[in-house]
Amino acid sequence: MRFFLLFLIFSSVYTFYKETKTSKDYYKVLGVSPDATERQIKKAYHSLALKYHPDRNDGSKEAEAKFVEISNAYEVLSDTEKRRRYDQFGDAGLNNEGDDEFAFHDPFDIFAQYMANCYLTYRFAGGFRKNRHQQQRKGATVSMSLTVSLEDLYLGKVVEVDVSKQVVCPKCHGSGAENENDIRNCPSCQGRGRHIQIIQFGNMIQQIQSDCDTCNGKGKIFKSKCSKCQGHKVVRGGTPISITIDRGMRNGNEIHKLFEEEADQHPDYIPGDLKFVIETVPHPVFKRDGDNLYMTLTITLREALRGFKRSFKHLDGKERIVQRTEVTQPGFVQTIKNQGMPRNAQSYEYGNLYIKYQVVLPDTPQQVRKFLDEHMEL
Repeated sequence: MRFFLLFLIFSSVYTFYKETKTSKDYYKVLGVSPDATERQIKKAYHSLALKYHPDRNDGSKEAEAKFVEISNAYEVLSDTEKRRRYDQFGDAGLNNEGDDEFAFHDPFDIFAQYMANCYLTYRFAGGFRKNRHQQQRKGATVSMSLTVSLEDLYLGKVVEVDVSKQVVCPKCHGSGAENENDIRNCPSCQGRGRHIQIIQFGNMIQQIQSDCDTCNGKGKIFKSKCSKCQGHKVVRGGTPISITIDRGMRNGNEIHKLFEEEADQHPDYIPGDLKFVIETVPHPVFKRDGDNLYMTLTITLREALRGFKRSFKHLDGKERIVQRTEVTQPGFVQTIKNQGMPRNAQSYEYGNLYIKYQVVLPDTPQQVRKFLDEHMEL
């Protein structure tokens, strides 16, 4: 039994010793000693990363592999906790954690972050490569006119609108290719979507980046275009939207609700927001000014002299009665309280209705004489 326990202990120690010895020597990769300072490690990484960066080696696979190895070594040795575990357990101390904390990151992201932290550059935005984890940009907010009637603004209404807009192609799902097998990395930029020009002046680094002309900055190209969208990645489509029109809203008002991410779609960005602006159709009877309504009512000369009782249909579809017993002069304006537009959606206060009277006069002297003969009793 004692011999068996000794055997297990020896086996464990031997296995650990073997794993430690066979792990990658990150100090050797960077060409520094195990007691190298943080500054020495950064200096070594800086020199080697510039030397083996794929953009300075015409996309060489060997250079890219070396660049990845250098970046992994720097990521471990520049982090205090990772370096401590590596010094104590070798690769085993990094590979057995089971979480993302000790996982290697994109070497291009590491280089871009290093450059941004250490040097004044001509252009830092994105460094040598866009950070694949950075937030996707969002499209612009789009404003659309919503045509409504004066009745809709008087009563309030919920309308269903079919919004015509750009949507991601349902066939290729925004890839632009006829099928997935047609998609491959752009050979010009090796899938990075941009070309980098590096200029070094002593300790100063200037980097100039531009979108790849071959793939238009996408990093991907395809052999055959999608038969539905013709490679544009988007098609015209429609989305039904329910819009609430509040009572009393005015021409030019914006609908209170902002429809988030309902504008044009595109696989390269988050859809922008959509907002609606009220556009009122001219009414055949009423005109609006603020909360007040105006209308013209035509009456005969007899009605103007002797009075009248008339009815008209209001914006709610109900009949209203207007009555006068006095003489009504041409152009006279009568005010009817609280028969205008609602002041707002929450209140049941209304503006006023102003009725301007237009009197129809006889066309000829003979018609005037006839009218007077018939109404001499006046």
